[in-house]
Amino acid sequence: MSIRLPEPFVARMRVLLGDEFDDWLASYGAPRRYGLRVNTLKTDGESYRMRSPLSAGLKPVPWAEAGYYYSEEDRPGKHPHYHAGLYYIQEPSAMAPAELLDVRPGHRVLDLCAAPGGKSTQIAAKLKGQGLLVANDNARERTKALARNLELAGVRNAVVLNEEPERLVPVFRAFFDRILVDAPCSGEGMFRKDESMIADWLRHPAAHWTSMQREILRHAAEMLAPGGVLVYSTCTFSPEENEERIAELLAERPDFEVVPVPPAHGWAPGRPDWVSLEGIDRRHVDAVAGTVRLWPHRIEGEGHYAAVLRRKVEAGRESVAVNPRPGGPDDESAGTPGRPRLKTRQYAGRRGNGGKPGQRGKARGYIANVSDADPVDAWRSFQEELLPGLGGLPGRLDAVGEKLYAQPAGVPDLSGLSVVRHGWLLGEARRGRFAPSQALAMGLAAEEAARRVEYGADEPEALKYLKGETLPLEPERLTLRPGEDGRLPDAAGYALVCIDGYPVGWGKLRDGLLINERAPGWRWM
Repeated sequence: MSIRLPEPFVARMRVLLGDEFDDWLASYGAPRRYGLRVNTLKTDGESYRMRSPLSAGLKPVPWAEAGYYYSEEDRPGKHPHYHAGLYYIQEPSAMAPAELLDVRPGHRVLDLCAAPGGKSTQIAAKLKGQGLLVANDNARERTKALARNLELAGVRNAVVLNEEPERLVPVFRAFFDRILVDAPCSGEGMFRKDESMIADWLRHPAAHWTSMQREILRHAAEMLAPGGVLVYSTCTFSPEENEERIAELLAERPDFEVVPVPPAHGWAPGRPDWVSLEGIDRRHVDAVAGTVRLWPHRIEGEGHYAAVLRRKVEAGRESVAVNPRPGGPDDESAGTPGRPRLKTRQYAGRRGNGGKPGQRGKARGYIANVSDADPVDAWRSFQEELLPGLGGLPGRLDAVGEKLYAQPAGVPDLSGLSVVRHGWLLGEARRGRFAPSQALAMGLAAEEAARRVEYGADEPEALKYLKGETLPLEPERLTLRPGEDGRLPDAAGYALVCIDGYPVGWGKLRDGLLINERAPGWRWM
């Protein structure tokens, strides 16, 4: 075994595991497994597996929809498909909590400790563009990666917050159908994957984390609607951070119950016999047998723990209603039992010309120079010209300074909260013209754009574009889509740039060149 594990950690695991200890210890000498999850917002998992450019092919992760093992030598983060958001590189065991959450289209979902965003993108794929995802993290710096990963995945229906859990409770009390608490922890299950976590463990062992986890769980419970499901997960073995936290919550909240997880895929049940809390009713301790542990010597993955909890529905009240239809009725028209009725602002569905009667747009190929004070008008002109296939957006348009967001339906008033992303960032109004964002490009389908430029992933031009280079435009690479009047747009102005048919950013067509408009922070270094 090449990894040097802390002696106190090894001694405790010897006591806990008994006969399984030797197998567990031997797993640290085995190669770690690598995983990625295909982004089903953009492509089908199985069809992508069959045509994957990775040399050794992909092997399914048994517990994760669209999750696959890959070989270390493949380095999928260096392939253009990664930069098109076609997959997210994720440790295989880390895919389990979001699968257990049982997210369906139309749900309102909170990922409470969301950075860097792997589980948030997994949840978003299950929502299929319907419903609402609130992705929160209390570390400001980490929300940068969170927002970027959601944008890379092309997520349209997410809000990103940077708040402590207790500050969310007054806004979102009894609001969510699903909540994921992937709690900060001592990280014992990740020692094989990342040896630097051993040093962190020596500084901050399990006792450092338990009070934090207790408070996070308490606040999360307040935000779950009756009938809703909460998944609590960690990447540690410590019973104090796992079974004991669940038994304690059950004792405090009689309206919560464990939903037993079948020990499939080599998973093991939770261990009531490892709970040493005093004053907890035995039935709450016994209930943690329905939680689940993922052990590295039993599965092809690292160590994890997960518990599925349901908030009971009070007698005489209905369970949470789920509206799976895009554009269906929202809470403005009818309250949902157990959840507050919401008030939301809604812009009228103006199209083209800023919704101003009697005006005609400028010549094709030119984005109308509209009022500096109204980014909504600038967006409408841009959409009419460049995105005839996009159609109406659910929810509302929300202008924050020069930035314009498409905010998902049903978002309550976020005043007083630290908001990183108010929704899908469409772009900015600059001097009366609309500048589309990288997030807008990543959330589009190629066919929604009036002008697009295509490259193949194996062509040198694809890499040059991703690096930020300006390229000569070969006419055969340009595809023009007719507008509603049947006329083709001019071959000048903004164009959506695609690799193998998937958007990766913007370019401007000018004088036979594709001027690179891929956001500087997104360029392949």
